[in-house]
Amino acid sequence: MQSRIERIKVCLNGGRFRDEHPAVPVTPGELAVEAAAAVAAGAEALHLHPRERGGAQSLHPDDLAAAVTAVRWACPSVPVGVTTGLWICDGDIGRRLATVTRWADLQPAARPDFASVNVSEGGFADLVEALQRAGIGVEAGVWSTADAQTLSASQVSWTRILVEIIDGTAVTAVAAADAILTSLDDVGVTAPRLLHGEEATCWPLVVHAGRLGLPTRIGLEDTVVGSAGEPVVDNADLVRQALAAWTTAASSHR
Repeated sequence: MQSRIERIKVCLNGGRFRDEHPAVPVTPGELAVEAAAAVAAGAEALHLHPRERGGAQSLHPDDLAAAVTAVRWACPSVPVGVTTGLWICDGDIGRRLATVTRWADLQPAARPDFASVNVSEGGFADLVEALQRAGIGVEAGVWSTADAQTLSASQVSWTRILVEIIDGTAVTAVAAADAILTSLDDVGVTAPRLLHGEEATCWPLVVHAGRLGLPTRIGLEDTVVGSAGEPVVDNADLVRQALAAWTTAASSHR
């Protein structure tokens, strides 16, 4: 499946729960409904964190298959991606690798099109190999210039590089992003890039991505408020706002 993103990928839930926002999807059915609404609002790809029955984040093949299958049924032509966050396995590198390796046994319709792997986490290289053996594309989560340097020695054909500013403020977000983008250029990493932030850095980087002509990410994983700090209804509301902000920024820098 084509996984190219021109403007917006939606991140449906992350590790949030409904006490943070009532529209956070947890079950496969809820993920499917939120995914379909976000795609209708303009999202071109989907990122989700599967949950176990109790609602906790999960990498277990059964939980992954349930979430991916439901979302793919609701959005059959849209690429679906998942997390591989090490925290979900309580920092246990071996357990994570063993669990993700089992994804290769899933039916093709139950496997994600791509998975995000954070460069700074232990076991990064082995996890990338396991995903590739399973026929799953890999997004490299780059949080720093040091992460960018790490990628310079890699021969992986990345689905895309996620330039992710997960800390900092609205004031520092753009400079931090530009430093990573420059470092990627300096070390010759040429894979497609997506730029986004979380919480305070989220909206400034939606705009900056538009200025640079890079795709971005938005959703209840990254923020629960709109560009002016106002409450939002759901993921689709965030997608509509981000698409408008991205398009305005892109138009003003042509």
